Formats: sequence, C-alpha cells, structure tokens
Amino acid sequence: MPIRWRLTVFNALVLGAVLLALGLALFLLSRGALFSGIEEDARDRALAAAETVESGEDLAPDEAERLSLGGIFVVIRDGQGQILDQTVNSVPRQEIQDPVWSQALETGQPVGGTASYSPSEPDYVYAVPVNPPESSARVVEAGRSYESATETLETFTVILVGAILAAVLLSVGGAYLLARAALSPVSAVARTARRITESDLSKRLPVVRPKDELGLLTATINKLLGRLEAAFARQEKALSQQRRFAADASHELRTPLTSITGYARMLRDWGLEDPKTAREGIVAILEESERMRGLVESLLTLARGDADTSLELAPGDLGAVAVDAAKTARAAADGKIAVEYSPPGKPVEVSFDQARIRQAAVILLDNAVKYTPEGGKVVVRVGQENGWATLEVSDTGIGIPEDELPLVFKRFHRADQARTQSASQGGAGLGLSIARQIAEAHGGRIEAKSKPGEGSTFTLWIPWSKPTP
Repeated sequence: MPIRWRLTVFNALVLGAVLLALGLALFLLSRGALFSGIEEDARDRALAAAETVESGEDLAPDEAERLSLGGIFVVIRDGQGQILDQTVNSVPRQEIQDPVWSQALETGQPVGGTASYSPSEPDYVYAVPVNPPESSARVVEAGRSYESATETLETFTVILVGAILAAVLLSVGGAYLLARAALSPVSAVARTARRITESDLSKRLPVVRPKDELGLLTATINKLLGRLEAAFARQEKALSQQRRFAADASHELRTPLTSITGYARMLRDWGLEDPKTAREGIVAILEESERMRGLVESLLTLARGDADTSLELAPGDLGAVAVDAAKTARAAADGKIAVEYSPPGKPVEVSFDQARIRQAAVILLDNAVKYTPEGGKVVVRVGQENGWATLEVSDTGIGIPEDELPLVFKRFHRADQARTQSASQGGAGLGLSIARQIAEAHGGRIEAKSKPGEGSTFTLWIPWSKPTP
C-alpha cells in the first residue's frame, strides 16, 4: 500500500477512535443529565405532595394540577397499597405495577425506583412514607415517564452518529489531501532521480520546502550528487591523463626501439662486414638503450610516486643536499657551463626525505644545464622564508615563453624551441613532473619564473612541519 494511503488510513482510524470516544462520552453525559432531570422533578413533586398530605390536607384540584405539570403523576396509597388518590386517570388501578411504595413503607425512608404507571413505561417513581392525622394515607408517590428523555436521546444519537460519520469521511479526505501535499515533493524527486544517469550527474533534485525534513533530505542528496559529480569528473580527468600518459609513453618508447631495431637489422644484414659501421651501430644501440632505460626508470618513479607517497623524513641541512646536487651537475656540464652554489648565511635545517629531495634538486639542475647554452651559468641557493625552506635553481638559458610556464610540469611536455636539443640529450619531459611530485609529497610546491632569452628560475618550497599523509 502506498505511503499516502497508509497515512490516510492511520489518520482516519486515530481520528475515528477519538471521535467515537468523545461521542460515547457525550452520549453518556447527555443521558445522565436527562435522566437526572426527570428523577429530580419526580423527587421534588413527591416531597411537595408528601408535605401537603402530612399536614392533613387533601390534594385540591388546583394543587393536583400544579403537581402534575411536566408529565408528573402523583399517587397516594394506604398501608395495604390501595390507591386512595392519583392524578393518572388513564391507567386502570388494577394494572398499576409498583414495588417502590412497599419498600418505602417497610424502610420508613423515601425510596426511588422504576414502575409501570403510564403506557410509555418505564416510569421513575419516588415514594415518601407519611403519617397524617385522621387519614389512612401512608405513602405518597410521584413519578415521571422516561419517554421524553428516551426520544431526545434517540434523536441525539442519530445526529451524533451522523456527525461522527461525516467527520470521519472529512478526516479521510483531509488526511489524503494532506498526505498527497506532503508527499508530492517525493514524486518530483523520484521523477528527477530517474533522469539522473552515470553519464549526466548535473541534474539536481527539486527542493520544494527547504526547511522541512524532506527538504533537508533532498538538499543533502543534492550535495551528495555534487560530490559524486566532482568525483566522477576527477576520475574522468585521471583516466584521460592516464590514457594520454600511456600514449605519450608509447610514443617516447617507440623512438629508441625503432632506432635499436634499425641498427640491429643493419648489423644482421651487412654491418658486421665493415668494422667501422659495426662499431657505430653498436654505439648507437647502446645510446638508445641508455635513453630507453632512463625513460623507463622515470616512468617507474612516477608510478611509484602516484601509488605511494610515504616519505622517510629526518632532520637535515638542505644546503648539504644542494652542494651534493651541484657537484653532480658540475660533473655532467664538463666545464661547458658554470654551476655554482651560493651558500646561505646560516644552515637551513628542515625535516625532509634526503634521497628524494636530492633527486628533485638533481632534476632541476640537470634541466637548467640542459637548456643553458655553452658558456652560461647555473646558480643554486637555499634559504628560508615565512616558515618555508627553499631550494632555488637559476640559469642564464634560453628561457620559457609565458604561455608555456603553466605546462612545464606536465608529463612529457617540452618547450617547442628546446624540443630538438632535449631529444638529442635523452630528455622525455618527465623530470619536472617527478620533481613536482616529490615536492607535493612533502606538502610543498615548485614555482617557475622565466623570460625568453634571459633564463629561468625554479624554486622548491618545503614546509617546516611534517606534511599530512
């Protein structure tokens, strides 16, 4: 059964039960009030008649008429129960059935009860014992039929039942309309939710009443959809990057493999017959193999960094790492480019993974040497600034165009004007990506500044505090 019908039936049953209880209570109260009024009237008339008889007077016609107002009847009996006088003339005396007078006569106290005096029995009778002088009267009774009260109750019962039924029907209709109005946003939410697919998470559920429980639930679901959309977008972006990365890696690996294959075929077919040609082919194969090995190692480094960013942090002097990296770069430059280290005023102590930061420093210096013409200069500095330790590498190389700066840390990216030189030196455009990965694993970053023809400056920032895993 739908929720709206369950709510309707529940509300109708609850309201029906409440109305039934109220109706029964009202019926009982009304019945008690009507019967009490009849009994009080009979009691008052009986006492009044008993007072008149007790004084030794007879019931005068006007007195009997007054006592009979409102359907009251009065009966006077002797000690044997014989009727001496009565105001009810329509009922033969032998048909009157009244056990109340005898109880009053036996107890000597007024007694109330039911009897059959009128055609519309039962009647309420109140008997009062008397002992007037010079009279045989011993009991005075006054009574009244319950007929008027019963007729009133019957009419009231019909009206009450009709009112309860009408109220129940109205409550059913009202409960249904209320449930439909309250649950109408659910239908709208369901229709919208059916249109949300994996390929389109941009739709949002309608929030009709944002401050009620359903509105809060819908708003929460919309926030969840927003997070899912963002997660799917990140996933799609990551997959796109992986596909592009795989395509670029395949392209980079294809070049040395093609060269190796070509030289190997040449040696197989005829190159071994000429010692000079054979030597050149072997040298070329070794160079391309070294190039491919370096590319594979870079790819493995990136893959390990993507899968695991755990670091072996330990306090150390960042300047010592810079000195070591500068020596390596100076040896690689072979005197063609000056590589200098500019020491800071005081040691720069920071907690970092020395092996990985050294790798990043070597990459930055190697990149600077690679793109600096012969006779140029590369300078490495360390320092501290606003809670950060810095390692800065500056060169007097060819520089990077402004529109290329945001792209230099992307994998397999190389500036167009330096592509030929980089390719000839075995670069694959992965070094700066690895350096950035190392910096981000430490909770830091790398910034690049450059002007074409004037050189470039790359700065590695490392926070003093331990990075959050």
